[in-house]
Amino acid sequence: MDQPLHTFHIPVMGTGFSIDTAIRVGVFGIASVIPLQDHVLAESVRKHYCQENDIVYEAIPRSDPEACAKRFESYLNLVHDLVEDRVREIKAEDFVAGSDKTRYFRLLPESSPLKRAYLRFLELPEGAERDRLGEELTAGIQHGRIDVNMLTKVDPAAFDADGNPLPPELRISRQVLRGYARSKLRGNIVFSAGINPSLYGTLTGFPDFYRDASGTPKKGIVLKVSNLRSALVQGKFLARKGLEIAEFRLESGLNCGGHAFASDGSLLGPVIEDFLASAELFSDTFEEPVARYYQRKGMELPDAARGRRIPLTAQGGLGTHGELRRLIDSYGLESTGWASPFLLVPEATALDLQTRERLAASGPEDLFLSDASPLGIKFNLLRNASAEEQRVDRIAGGRPGSPCPKGYLALDTEFPGLPRCRASRDFQELKLKALGYDSPPPASCPDPRVQELYAKACICHELGNGALMDLGISKKRLPVLVCPGPNLASFDRLYTLEEMVDHIYGRGPSLVPPDRPHFFAKELTLNVDFWQQMVGRLDPDDAEAVQTARAYADGLLRGVDCYRRLVKVEPYEGENLESLRLALDTQEPRIRRLLRRLEARPEATRTA
Repeated sequence: MDQPLHTFHIPVMGTGFSIDTAIRVGVFGIASVIPLQDHVLAESVRKHYCQENDIVYEAIPRSDPEACAKRFESYLNLVHDLVEDRVREIKAEDFVAGSDKTRYFRLLPESSPLKRAYLRFLELPEGAERDRLGEELTAGIQHGRIDVNMLTKVDPAAFDADGNPLPPELRISRQVLRGYARSKLRGNIVFSAGINPSLYGTLTGFPDFYRDASGTPKKGIVLKVSNLRSALVQGKFLARKGLEIAEFRLESGLNCGGHAFASDGSLLGPVIEDFLASAELFSDTFEEPVARYYQRKGMELPDAARGRRIPLTAQGGLGTHGELRRLIDSYGLESTGWASPFLLVPEATALDLQTRERLAASGPEDLFLSDASPLGIKFNLLRNASAEEQRVDRIAGGRPGSPCPKGYLALDTEFPGLPRCRASRDFQELKLKALGYDSPPPASCPDPRVQELYAKACICHELGNGALMDLGISKKRLPVLVCPGPNLASFDRLYTLEEMVDHIYGRGPSLVPPDRPHFFAKELTLNVDFWQQMVGRLDPDDAEAVQTARAYADGLLRGVDCYRRLVKVEPYEGENLESLRLALDTQEPRIRRLLRRLEARPEATRTA
């Protein structure tokens, strides 16, 4: 894989926000991630770009048993072709003010050798040397890496029109993987949400994931993880199948958008330190199983696969150039992920104007951690998103739940018949009756079971509606769900691509207030908040839950020790380490008070 040109990338966002980001900004060398979750949306977007570029469009009907695989393969091939064509066009341009060729180099970070060569080019007078350097610069232009993302645990069974189960290879997850594996893309597939052994086992059927005659795989595997243990478990499983890890992508679960995966209290700083300290462990653990697999298959593992350092990236809550430098310069990470801020960059993401403006106007109180996900995982939401307004209206009208037009999360088997999504009208009607309600109670119903049920949202369909409106595919207003991280509260308007990239690289005025909390400080506070709720709900007689809560506290306190060391160093420009010190002074006593309360509960139970 080519080395990244930028020290940031745009991670996956929702089901549609980054679906065409590669087409929009990949031509400027910016890496991005396409969500492979909604093949209906991908087909609509493919039709749009075919028509926009005078390309013959041949529809792939949803009735085709292989529709998901074929649609994603066709869409990814289109993305590849459009980006490659546009890069060729940029290469053919002259170095003149206002051209995309000039813009390409203007956006690069100052640390880039290509950017430094470009700055030398600008200083040279007309002549042979300038022409030669211009040709070298032109040859160096390449698009940003185009990765894809799939949720490994979202793996519903497939059924035919009569409700009969279909073969396992027709499950959506297998089709998503096939669609990507058969496509022209040479980027990575990002596996998120944990290990899926059955799905991982199918990777062996695709040679692009193995080293070819050139000595490199055409497609790489990225594991999005939140701790070292998960990386080792998944990495070992894949290594036994001869599959190498192209990158570990660390995510600060509670400080990111979309699903918020609270770990065991492990904070990003100490997790990064764990990975950096384990570089040799990864080589020792993964290389021999990979070599044995290649030997069994009569393949040769090149020397380049030996002693290989697995690149490390991180994402979740970054908001200043100083924070980027902390991860890149201090920790030595390869790249940083910036997601939610790009929801306010119309050039980069697909989202309707009304929702963007609501995001820009939002404050911390408007961005909240909800129970909206049918998967039962905490989910970040914008409080006044139009889909949230529609959800409330449905409850007020006595018809809670979504019509469930796509059914990607139809996983619940509580009631007879086919699996249902917990956000669907069908499921909610059955569940309310099972709870003893002959008719839907009002939204004000104090029953916590009803409140939890009513909170569920149609994240399959409504997360993609903003893209349909932004691209003009839908001419009418659709309910839009949006899932920004809490970091977005610091950004307050829409931005050009240049403004956001310059902010990331510290090249202009900061787009966030100087007192914005450090992203490590925000992460610490969010995790302590989450742990307090955990302790508050705890049954003292549940020994396993008590042990889990104690382990969470251990993780938090380890993070406190790590960040205590960090606040003693010199901050980078724009890095608000003082806010981290204040957060430590506030949150550490809070952790210890809650821990004393937790430790007292079992004792109180024994003496009762």
